Amino acid sequence: MQSSSKFKTDLTYDILRSEHQPLSSIFLPETVAVIGASDSPGSVGRTLLWNLISNPFGGTVFPVNPKHHSVMGIKAYKNIAELPEPIDLAVIATPASTVPGIVRQCVEAGVKSAVIISAGFKEIGELGIELEQQILQEARKAKLRIIGPNCLGVMNPHTGLNATFASAITRPGRVGFISQSGALCTSILDWSLRENVGFSAFISIGSMLDVGWGDLIYYLGDDPRTSSIVIYMESIGDARSFLSAAREVALTKPIIMIKAGRTEAAAKASASHTGALTGSDEVLDAAFRRSGVLRVTRISELFNMAEVLAKQPRPKGPRLTIITNAGGPGVLATDCLISTGGELAELSTDTIAAYNEFLPPYWSHNNPIDILGDADPERYAKTLEVAAQDPHSDGFLVILTPQAMTDPTQTAERLKSCVEVLHDTSLKGKPILASWMGGAEVMAGEAILNRASISTYPYPDSAARVFTYMWQYTYNLRGIYETPVLVEKWDQLPDRTFAEKLIATARQEGRTILTEMESKQILEAYGIPTVQVCVATTADEAVDCANSLGYPVVLKLLSKTITHKTDVGGVQLNLMDAKAVRWAYHTIETSVTEKVGAEHFLGVTVQQMLNLNDGYELIIGSSLDPQFGPVLLFGAGGQLVEVFKDRAIALPPLNTTLARRMMEQTRIYKALKGVRGRPPVDIAAVEQLLVRFSQLLVEQRWIKEIDINPLFASTIKSSTSLIALDARIVLHPTDIKEEELPKIAIRPYPTQYVTPWTLKDGTHVIIRPIRPEDEPLAVKFHKTLSEQSIYFRYFHLVKLSQRIAHERLMRLCCIDYDREMALVAEYQNPTTNEREIIALGRLTKLHGLSEAEFALLVSDKFQYQGLGTQLLRRLLQVGQDEHIKRITADILPENTAMQRTCEKAGFRLHRMPDLVKAEINL
Repeated sequence: MQSSSKFKTDLTYDILRSEHQPLSSIFLPETVAVIGASDSPGSVGRTLLWNLISNPFGGTVFPVNPKHHSVMGIKAYKNIAELPEPIDLAVIATPASTVPGIVRQCVEAGVKSAVIISAGFKEIGELGIELEQQILQEARKAKLRIIGPNCLGVMNPHTGLNATFASAITRPGRVGFISQSGALCTSILDWSLRENVGFSAFISIGSMLDVGWGDLIYYLGDDPRTSSIVIYMESIGDARSFLSAAREVALTKPIIMIKAGRTEAAAKASASHTGALTGSDEVLDAAFRRSGVLRVTRISELFNMAEVLAKQPRPKGPRLTIITNAGGPGVLATDCLISTGGELAELSTDTIAAYNEFLPPYWSHNNPIDILGDADPERYAKTLEVAAQDPHSDGFLVILTPQAMTDPTQTAERLKSCVEVLHDTSLKGKPILASWMGGAEVMAGEAILNRASISTYPYPDSAARVFTYMWQYTYNLRGIYETPVLVEKWDQLPDRTFAEKLIATARQEGRTILTEMESKQILEAYGIPTVQVCVATTADEAVDCANSLGYPVVLKLLSKTITHKTDVGGVQLNLMDAKAVRWAYHTIETSVTEKVGAEHFLGVTVQQMLNLNDGYELIIGSSLDPQFGPVLLFGAGGQLVEVFKDRAIALPPLNTTLARRMMEQTRIYKALKGVRGRPPVDIAAVEQLLVRFSQLLVEQRWIKEIDINPLFASTIKSSTSLIALDARIVLHPTDIKEEELPKIAIRPYPTQYVTPWTLKDGTHVIIRPIRPEDEPLAVKFHKTLSEQSIYFRYFHLVKLSQRIAHERLMRLCCIDYDREMALVAEYQNPTTNEREIIALGRLTKLHGLSEAEFALLVSDKFQYQGLGTQLLRRLLQVGQDEHIKRITADILPENTAMQRTCEKAGFRLHRMPDLVKAEINL
C-alpha cells in the first residue's frame, strides 16, 4: 500500500521541485504593467519602462499613466483595469500615498505579482508603517505576491527581464544575488560588468513587506540556473521562514551571506535604514550555523566563496598544506589560517622522507613547505603530488612569488596537468587553491589556473581565509545532517505535568520569579540532576539540615523576588560546623534586610559543599532574542562568568550532535576532554543534559529566562558526575496571553502527534513524528520492503544501497517540521525486544502554496492491517492543523490498495492512462 507523487515528496529524487513556483510570475512574466511610467528624462518611471522594452524578455509591456495617452511612443492606459490582457507582474513607481489604492486595483484586475519601487514606507516611521499595513491588507484579499517596497527591482538575466531602474542589466550567470540595499545592488552591478561576473537572478528585496528571504531562497533553490546564492542582509524579518528555507537549500546550493550590523553602531544604522528590529549578532551567527549558511565579513568574500564552492570540493577537515617558494607569504597564510579557525596539516614521516629525496637540503622540513626561490615547474608539481598522498591533509594552497628563476606561466601549466592526473585519486575530495603574487607577470598563469577551476588569489592570506570558510561551511552542514544519538530514557521523561503545575501555581500567585527550590524541581522533572536541598526558615532548622546532609555545607538565600543572590550577600560557602551555619544564617538575613528589605528574606536553602577541584563549573542558560525568540547558552560558569565570557549560543531544540557542536565552540570544551593529566568529564552525558535542557525550554513556554550556574561537571565517574548546584527561572509577566508568548525560531518536535494505535491483528504500535535519531531504524525498515512496494512508492526500482545512503536518509529523518511532516509507526519486536519502524507517511508542503503532497510506505509484513489508512488520516489531521487547503498524490494504476485507502479517507480519484491522481480539499 504505497503512494507517491512521482517521488516528488522524496527530496533526494526531486530537490528542485521547480514545477511549483508561485514567484514565477515575478521572474518569468509574460505581461508586465509599469504603473507610473513616464516620459520625464531621468525619472524612475522612464528608466523602468526603457529597461523593460530595451531588453526583450519574451513578454509584453504596458505603460500605465492616467495623464498621458502614450509614454515613449507606446500606448499608455489610465489604470490597470483598462489593460487588454491579464497581467503577471505590475511594477509600481508612484508616490507612497497612492500605492495602497493601486494595489487594490491590481487585486481587482487579477494581477499575480507586484514589485513596489516606491519609497516612503516604514523607513520614515508611523505613517509609512500604516501605508504598508494598508497594502498588505489589500494584497491578502487575493494571492498577490509583492517584492518591496523601497527597492531597486528585479532582473532575470537569462530571459532578459530588467524590471529595475539600474543603468544596465547584468550578464547571465550561475549566482543568485539578493540584497536589502538598492545602492549596494547598483555598486555590485557595476563591479560585475567590469569583472565579467554573471548572475542567474539579481534581486533588490527592499523592506520585505510580503516576499521575504525564505520565499526567495526557495525560488533560487528551485531554479536550475542557480548554483549558489549570495545575500546582503540588514534585517532577517521572518526568522522561522528564513531558517526553514536556508536549511533545505544549503545542502545542494551554497548560501553565502554578509550581514550588516555586526557592531552596535552599525546595528543602529541598519535599523534606521530598514525600519526593522535587529537582534544579537551572536544569535545571528548561531542561526546561520544551524541552517548551513556561510557568513562572511567582506563584500569581496561573497563572490570569492560563491566562485570557489562552485569550482572546488569542500574540505573534509580544517587541515591545510601550504606549498610556497618564499617563506614570508607562507607565514602570512599560516597566521590567517590559524586566526580564522583552520589548522596546518602535520606532515607525516613518509612525506618528509619523500621530500628529502628531491627537494634542496634547505627546504623548510615542515608545513608550510618552502621549496625555495629557485623552484621550477617540475619541483612545484612533484611537491604537490607527494603532499596529495599525505592522509593528514584536507586541502592545499600553492603560493608563487615571481623571482628571477620563476616561470609563473609554465608553473601554472604544470600544476594544471598535475591536478588533472590526480583529480580522481589522491586529490579526490580535496580543494586546491593558488596565490600567484604579482602583477602583469603572473596574469597569464592565473588565467590558466582559473580555466582549470583552480581559484586564484592575489594574496596568500586571502586564500587561507577562503579555505577556512570552506571548512566552516562543511562543518555547519555536517552538524545539520550528522546522525545524533537518542537521549537515554527519552520516552520516560520528562514529567511535563508536574512542571506545568508548578509554573501555573507561581503565576496564580502573581510571581514571575521561581525560588531556587522550585527551579531545581523543574530541572529534576526533566531529568537534570540537582544537588540535594534542604529549606530552613530559622537558624536552628539550618543547623538540622546541615547535620543531616553532612559538612561542609553552603547556605543560600530563599526568596521569591531576588534572583541574583550574591548581589545582596545571599550566599555563604564552605561552612564547617553548626556555629558557622548559625553565623551564616544571620549574616544573610541581615545583609538582605539592609540592602533590599526584610520582606525579601524567606529563609535559606542548605546544600552540601562539593569539592570543585574535582571538576569544572559550567553555565547553561536561556534568554530571549527579539528576532529568534528563546536562545540557549553554554560555557564556563561560576561567579566570573560575565568576565571571561567563554560561551556559545545556539537555537533550540538541540539533539546530541548539535549539543556537541555548541560545546566545541567554547574554550572550556578542551578542558572537559581532559587536559594536563586531568581526566575528562563525561562528554556524552553533557550532550544529553543539554538536549534535555533545550526540551524543557521549548515545552515550558512560560519560562522567559533560565540558567544553571554553576552546573558542576565532575571528572570522577559516578551517578552524579553532572549536577546543578544553583538554578534560576524567571517567568513571563502574568498579564501576557499565551498566544503572545515568543515563538521558537525552529519548530520543535511535535509531541502532540505521538499516539498509540492497535493493528487489526492486535499488534500495539506508536504513531509519532520522525526524528533525526531514527536513521538506523530507517535502514532496517528499508530492508523489509519488497520490490513491488519499492516500485509502487517510487514508480521505478531503487537499489537498497541508494535508499539507505546516509546522505539520503538523514535528509528524510532530519526534517523541518514547519515544512513537512513524516509520521512513523513503531513497535517493539517481541522476538528481539528491539524497536522497529514498520510504516512511514510523509506530508510535504509546496513552496508558497496552501497545498501539500503525501506519500505512504508500509512494510510488507504489516500491510492490510489498516495501518496505511490510519497514517493517511493522521496526515490529513496534520494538514488541517497547518491550514493546508489541498492535498494530492500520484498513484500507479496497478496500485489498487492505495487507491482504496485514499477513497476511504475521502480523496477523489482522477484516472488517466498511466496515472491515478488522488486529491482532497480540506
